[in-house]
Amino acid sequence: MTDVRIVFRKYGGALHWNHPGRLLGEDEHGVWAEVPGGTVARKGEGPPVTWESTAIMLFPRDAWWTASFNMPPHKSEIYVDVTTVPEWKDDEVTMLDLDLDVIRLRDGRLILDDEDEFAEHQLLLDYPPELITRAEETAHWLVDAVGGRKGPFGGAHLQWLARGT
Repeated sequence: MTDVRIVFRKYGGALHWNHPGRLLGEDEHGVWAEVPGGTVARKGEGPPVTWESTAIMLFPRDAWWTASFNMPPHKSEIYVDVTTVPEWKDDEVTMLDLDLDVIRLRDGRLILDDEDEFAEHQLLLDYPPELITRAEETAHWLVDAVGGRKGPFGGAHLQWLARGT
């Protein structure tokens, strides 16, 4: 497996969550990577944070989101960040985190999170109108897809989990 660097930035370029992963492969949904339990991540230049559980991440080729399929004991089963389309350069994937998150908890509850942060950053970071519209449309699509277990949110990560560690 090839090592990959996963880099989330905020609009304007500020470093956000960043950590290593292992490239697993590609399918019709996009590029899959494993982030094993014990991986050390940082939020910006902040202190290191160690992930307790393994996650399988999906980076679609042409969609405005990035998904993490979290293994127990993580409280969320699926955590999807609304982002710009992930971009690959050599062994690094990067995208802009647009605040909104769609989360499916292990008990099936579905949450659209950080709407307040999204509203605040529209003003603070001067999001262009087309970015706001695209992020909102993507979040609503994700609520339907993740809640309805459609496409990659219906278990597509399981074959990739089996290929990981």
